[in-house]
Amino acid sequence: MKIIRLVCIVLTLSLLSSGWSTVDGQHPERDSNSLGVALPNDDEAGSDQSSDDRRYNYYFHEATRLRIQKKYDASYDMLQHCLAIRPHSPSALYELAQYYIVLKHNEKGTAIMAEAVKNDPNNYWYAQGLANLYVQQNRLDEAAALLEDMDQRFPQKIDVMYSLLQVYSRQANYDKSIVLLNKLEVRIGKNEQISMQKFAIYDQQGNDEKAMDELKSLAAEFPTDYRYQVILGDAYLQKEKYQQAFDVYQKILKAEPDNAMAMYSLAAYYEQTGQTEKYDQQLNSVLLNRKVDADTKEDVMRRLIIRNENSKKDSTIVIDIFDRIMEQEPDEAQLPMLYAQYLYSKNMVEKAIPVLKQVLQIEPTNNTARMTLLGEAVKKEDYDEVIDICQTGTQADPEMLEFYYYLAIGYNQQQRTDSVISVCKRALEHVTDEGEKNIISDFYAMMGDAYHTKNLMKETFEAYDKSLEYNSNNIMALNNYAYYLSLERRDLDKAEEMSYKTVKAEPNNATYLDTYAWILFEKANYEQAKIYIDLALKNEEQLSAEVLEHCGDIYYHTGDAEKALEFWQKAKENGSKSATIDQKIRQKKYVR
Repeated sequence: MKIIRLVCIVLTLSLLSSGWSTVDGQHPERDSNSLGVALPNDDEAGSDQSSDDRRYNYYFHEATRLRIQKKYDASYDMLQHCLAIRPHSPSALYELAQYYIVLKHNEKGTAIMAEAVKNDPNNYWYAQGLANLYVQQNRLDEAAALLEDMDQRFPQKIDVMYSLLQVYSRQANYDKSIVLLNKLEVRIGKNEQISMQKFAIYDQQGNDEKAMDELKSLAAEFPTDYRYQVILGDAYLQKEKYQQAFDVYQKILKAEPDNAMAMYSLAAYYEQTGQTEKYDQQLNSVLLNRKVDADTKEDVMRRLIIRNENSKKDSTIVIDIFDRIMEQEPDEAQLPMLYAQYLYSKNMVEKAIPVLKQVLQIEPTNNTARMTLLGEAVKKEDYDEVIDICQTGTQADPEMLEFYYYLAIGYNQQQRTDSVISVCKRALEHVTDEGEKNIISDFYAMMGDAYHTKNLMKETFEAYDKSLEYNSNNIMALNNYAYYLSLERRDLDKAEEMSYKTVKAEPNNATYLDTYAWILFEKANYEQAKIYIDLALKNEEQLSAEVLEHCGDIYYHTGDAEKALEFWQKAKENGSKSATIDQKIRQKKYVR
């Protein structure tokens, strides 16, 4: 019986399909010629090649070829043939182990791979694979023993040392870690990563003297890189060795007065030692220093905000510092943007608006700031501001369709019909993604509305057709298209179908209910029209003059002339511009 006969392994074993072809004692390289080999005859093989060698090579290459073709069952069978010929072959064992590991038979797979490593101890890749398995299975002692042996066998492989360090760290084997880090330091030279690891280990062991010596040694190795000296000072500060920390910071600032790291660390020193006034002064010296980069200032301000929130102090402290920074007219948008976010968090929206405008002066392409300002302008219905924000927005980022959209809305609110059409056309020139179909549909719908205002009916209906081509469920386009068709008294069946979609989508929308009722009225379906116009009345208290006149017309045709007159009179009071409203009231009857 065959051990592996599972179709489901095809997907899992795809991890193995990278084309590995292993040969005993060699690194498993990608084999560009592993599409299968014919079993060589005696003449081809040479007189010194045994029959077993030829057979083994044939089956092994077949196993590789079949694995590449994802024929895993057949590949597995070929490996079994290999092991029947050479039971201790490391290459076949290594390949076979992969199958068991992928099938989650970890114990068996690991045992087979261990045998491959035993049979070919000088193969780095076999040993590395086994070490990784041991680590994954949390068999740390076995992993450490194997990696220590590999460190002896493959001294040129620095990766072995890093892997061994990780194992020692998980074992909390500090002494061996230090020995290995020292060895690594000799090999590649002193650097921050090694020194900080040694510092951390000594610190965990409670050996302050050696921990600090390690940082002193790092700082001495790179005397012109003040970052390492700041790290040394910060370590002193962390261990509450205040005088030593202060001396280190002073030494740095004497040599480099604008060193931002040292300036900020000195502020932390003043804070930690309770020197509040000096802390504030030092903080200001960082935040108001033009030579300190924006990233550092932003980091300091974030820390200050957190500190202020945690101590529940008045936000005016933070705001005062931000205001002083803003007076310097920063060249980068990071701090103003952080300030605006902070003001929003404190519900100080009006104070945030000029800050956001300053952000856009510094960085016109900051769409977060622009969209925030746009949202406030729309909320206030300040369409002059909407237009101003969006006009500059389309210039700063011509691909941002949202700015064209709200610019068109702004123009529409100001009845600048030609501008609406122009903006929509410009927007459509920048559409590149099929995923933008909904907003394309909206642009065509707005163009349809604008063309109708200009009484260009052909262009109106063409625009709506394009709108629905991109989004057949564009509710606004469906409603307006249907309503304007009804006013033209054409294609009423099509209008009814479109309008019904809107009512179904939003059954409580008085505008859509009125459109549907009016289309039914035009089709002389008066009783049904009354049902829907009554729903419109129910769902909207402040009805437009146009809808009120529709109510009167529908009620008249359902036999309630008295109620119809009331609706016509209300329509007149609400400013109806209908050509027939006066006749209806005077004659007390419907006039088309």
